[in-house]
Amino acid sequence: MEHIYNKNHITVDEAESQRIAEEIDNTIKSNRKSLLNVLAHIKALKKYMLDRNVKWIRKSVVIAALIYLITPVDAMPDITPLIGFLDDIGVIAWTIRFLGSEIKKYY
Repeated sequence: MEHIYNKNHITVDEAESQRIAEEIDNTIKSNRKSLLNVLAHIKALKKYMLDRNVKWIRKSVVIAALIYLITPVDAMPDITPLIGFLDDIGVIAWTIRFLGSEIKKYY
């Protein structure tokens, strides 16, 4: 495996480039699953919000989380790729955990 470095670029052999491509594909696949999980949580929160039997005080926690999710002013700006959404995901995860077992029937 020959790596040649100069100040303009690095060349990598065929096997190494294949390994890197597979690693990128695996990362994308695992992130897609995580994204789908987050979307499932958001859909469950929406259904929770639409339930007339849920007390308004419980709904206010969900409203606060969803407002945080959609507003551009965050602890970590959403402009930063991937990292900018970590705080949003954390708020959603905290909200799901806060609601506990009462959110399970909305999945």
